[in-house]
Amino acid sequence: MAGAGPLGAVGMGLTAAALWGGSDFAGGLGARRAPALLVVAAGHLVTFCLLMLLCAGTPLPGHGAVALGLLAGMEGALSLALFYHALSAGAMGVTAALTGVLTAAVPVLFALLRQGWPQWTEWGGLAAGAAAIALVAWTRASGTTRRALLLGALAGVGFGVQLVLLKLASEGGVLWAMTTARAGGLVGVALALGAQWLRRDGRSQAAGSSWLVWPGYGWRGYWKMGIAAGVMDALGNGAYMLAAQTGRMEVGAMIASLYPVMTIALAALVLRERPTARQKMGMALAAAAILLLSL
Repeated sequence: MAGAGPLGAVGMGLTAAALWGGSDFAGGLGARRAPALLVVAAGHLVTFCLLMLLCAGTPLPGHGAVALGLLAGMEGALSLALFYHALSAGAMGVTAALTGVLTAAVPVLFALLRQGWPQWTEWGGLAAGAAAIALVAWTRASGTTRRALLLGALAGVGFGVQLVLLKLASEGGVLWAMTTARAGGLVGVALALGAQWLRRDGRSQAAGSSWLVWPGYGWRGYWKMGIAAGVMDALGNGAYMLAAQTGRMEVGAMIASLYPVMTIALAALVLRERPTARQKMGMALAAAAILLLSL
């Protein structure tokens, strides 16, 4: 059973990457009809209610696990708001790549401090995974600003910290960790929408053009994509937590962080959006990373 841990972590990490990639794809489609955070709010609300039904009658975890789950959800939602804000600053290519790499780097560093140094094959897999994330997430964009890079870096660190917190919260039970994280996410989304309400200036904006828009329009069917995205996101969280429990945390975190590959693949299949040569190279590196991390 010596290989059960690494292989199990890889399998669950791939499941999380597929679910998170599908969630981003569905959320992206919904964001074409309504502001992105409004789509997120719809998914969070419905999945929280579903998760609470599943948790009915099950024993509550300890206060520490509940607090970690709530913190993970709220911190992740606020990081998402920062990420949207960074993308709107006109540096999408650099920002998305930087955010993706930092998302994977934080749990890797945490695992190194907690579990010690991995073998050389895992080092190779981690390096290939980081390069794959950067290549797949990169898109051509102009107008790179320090502010956008700073916000993107903060969002990436925030997403990475969320992965660490989810791992710690799952020690009190994966289902309750998923539920408390979703509750915390609802609080974070509410705070983000409330912040936009306070800073609204009355100017009309195109649907989806801002990182935060108070819901005054764009209600036509976006909630369906929001629910689909929310369900896949919650299931992806559960798969990642199982991956982190099965083997070394950085293995599950790195493979799960390859979710942009799935988003690109779905865009190619459904929307006929052809990946660039750089993205194809990133996909090849992702396959190499998965192979190395499976050893």
